[in-house]
Amino acid sequence: METLHLIVGIAVLASNLAAGAWGGACWYMRRPSVPFWYLLRFAQVTVVLQVALGGILLLLGDVAADLHYLYGVLPVVVSLLAEGARSVANQHEMEGLDFEALPRERKAAVVAAIVRRETGIMAVGSLVIFGLALRAALLQI
Repeated sequence: METLHLIVGIAVLASNLAAGAWGGACWYMRRPSVPFWYLLRFAQVTVVLQVALGGILLLLGDVAADLHYLYGVLPVVVSLLAEGARSVANQHEMEGLDFEALPRERKAAVVAAIVRRETGIMAVGSLVIFGLALRAALLQI
């Protein structure tokens, strides 16, 4: 079980670093990327799986440093906060707009702005999760 926890931990680190870097690059270049969202969702699944495995290890009596648990659970909180911020960003961008009445070009600009903002928020969230997961891993060395 500990080996699986280690393997999934490496997947958490790699996938969140990749998602953060990819999303950051897409945000910077103002280019939407469908594969980024698949990578992001994979990274989020690895976080949930890692927390579940850590919980099982804890229930089985495995002991880690106290801060390891904190840094292990915080990525779930960060992911939820990023999703909430993403939702608020959508509302902010659409505030006061009658989207259906807009000309096609303006609709495309609004959608592009929403996607860029969402990508940036989720990329930052992934990089924060990477940092927290790295800290949790370093506590075990």
